[in-house]
Amino acid sequence: MSTTNVLLREDVEALGGRGEIVKVRAGYARNFLLPHGLATLATKGNVKQVEQERAALLRKAATEKASADAQAEQMKDIALEFQRKAGDEGVLFGSVTSMDIAEALQAKGYEIDRRKIALKDAIKETGEFTVNVKLHREVILPVPVTVTAEGGAIETKKGTRRNKKASTETQNGAKEETEATAEISPEIAEE
Repeated sequence: MSTTNVLLREDVEALGGRGEIVKVRAGYARNFLLPHGLATLATKGNVKQVEQERAALLRKAATEKASADAQAEQMKDIALEFQRKAGDEGVLFGSVTSMDIAEALQAKGYEIDRRKIALKDAIKETGEFTVNVKLHREVILPVPVTVTAEGGAIETKKGTRRNKKASTETQNGAKEETEATAEISPEIAEE
């Protein structure tokens, strides 16, 4: 496999930080890093240019980290609560995703990209969770998330009650089963 040295223009997850020279496969550099402007080829001219820019990049990185620290200090007391429809055992009929968390943070006045919310899988049950929000590569803020069922109690619908009645009558015998069917659907019994 062919490899090439590239100079990173931006931080790339699991590869390196801005200004580093890394060895990657030629196809990865050609098809992803170079077209997206994340890296340039590590030629002598580019290396000299980046070394001149490095001081400016270090200052910029320091200000980004300082602003991320300040934002983390502002957000340290934030807690999110979601109410969703849930089943008897606390299993949600939907889920709470990183998009929901980003929208809740935006409603509280914090503009966070949903891709910076570290949520491996969507939350699919009620309870208390901790979700990490990556404000900077060195600043990660744990946000407590509480998911509760809507209304606190789960209501039984008419159709569910009828089905339960029919199933208990079915256990008593076939004769009672037909009576249960007549009770469930009177329109059918009239025909």
